Amino acid sequence: MRATEALQAFAAVFPAELPDKTMVATVVLTTRYRRPLAVWMGAAAAFAVHVVVAVTAGRLLTALPEVAVQLAVAALFATGAVLLWREDDEIEVDDDVDAARSTFLAAVGGSFGVVLLAEWGDLTQLATAGLAARSDAPVLTGLGALAALWTVAAIAATAGAALARRIPVRLLRRIAAGIFAALAVVTLGELLLG
Repeated sequence: MRATEALQAFAAVFPAELPDKTMVATVVLTTRYRRPLAVWMGAAAAFAVHVVVAVTAGRLLTALPEVAVQLAVAALFATGAVLLWREDDEIEVDDDVDAARSTFLAAVGGSFGVVLLAEWGDLTQLATAGLAARSDAPVLTGLGALAALWTVAAIAATAGAALARRIPVRLLRRIAAGIFAALAVVTLGELLLG
């Protein structure tokens, strides 16, 4: 039965994406923009691009230069950490004004960019490519992987929204900057050790 292709992809991708850096980044983006739906939409769109690329390219994705991908991801997270830290020092506003500053489209676009770059060549993208390459129903495989990725993004956006309601924005920015810096270091560590 072809529906099992989608279920197998979901079962393979969902647990792999849960502890992934992109889930953490989505939580951080939600606390930053304070617009969980917009963050989810940006992440979902980025995941859709990744799944289309993975299904289309199949196993050829493994030929991407991992060093360049890892360096770009590390630079993205490091830049995010610096910007979050500096923004906290430069701007003192209350929660309502901060939430109003972030437009819906800015949240969608920012989230799309972060997730698109952070997930490029990621384990789940490569796994989706491998599953699609072996599948008799690559579109269903892609849909199963996409459903898993969208589910994880929804969980992360919901968690980020809950954090934003309970923790002051200044503290969230400091924590977010620290998380982004840690993700940059982890990404570089993976590159150096892997």
